[in-house]
Amino acid sequence: MKRKSFLAILAVIAAAFMPLAASSQIAPDRPPRAAKTEPSTKYEVYAGAGYTSLNNVNQSRNGLIGVNVTATRDWGKFFGLTADGGWYKYPYNSTNPGNPTVDTLLFGPTFHGHLYGNVDGFVHALLGIEHISGTSATSGLAFSTPNISLAGGLGVGMEYKLNPRFALRAWGDDIASSFAANTNQAVCTNGGCSSHMTRSARASMGVVYKF
Repeated sequence: MKRKSFLAILAVIAAAFMPLAASSQIAPDRPPRAAKTEPSTKYEVYAGAGYTSLNNVNQSRNGLIGVNVTATRDWGKFFGLTADGGWYKYPYNSTNPGNPTVDTLLFGPTFHGHLYGNVDGFVHALLGIEHISGTSATSGLAFSTPNISLAGGLGVGMEYKLNPRFALRAWGDDIASSFAANTNQAVCTNGGCSSHMTRSARASMGVVYKF
């Protein structure tokens, strides 16, 4: 009888400690990891090497190399307004007549979105002015009357995000402008020059900083 009572007591004690042993084998819940969030940015600036063709300059054989900078203010996830400035001076060889220089100052909307992975894409529509200098009005080297024209066009680009702040960008567009074919100053003075539209392709590669 005593032996049975002793065994019963041992069974009760073992049953009491079983939940404690089981609970000690369960790992405590880990605190949830904080979700990774990218910094909120509203502005971006871009700077890079640029190229423009010279369809707006008579007898040109090669385009010009220069620099391009932009500043964009974003509203929401897909829309922004961009200011674009370009300065192009250096021909990639010496077959151009004269020493033409092209400057552009353009503004317009930008629509951008995520494509895949770290790659984003965008489309912009820009409108502003284009200026040509370094040409001779009497030698027929340029459409130079006037030397400033309304200009604008559409372009597309892609960028690869290096981190939330920096990205590499490549883009291209086609800018239309209208200069007068000034091949004879006297004729132009008498109203003989007529302006017509030309299109010059631009391209650029550089770095974006978002803040």
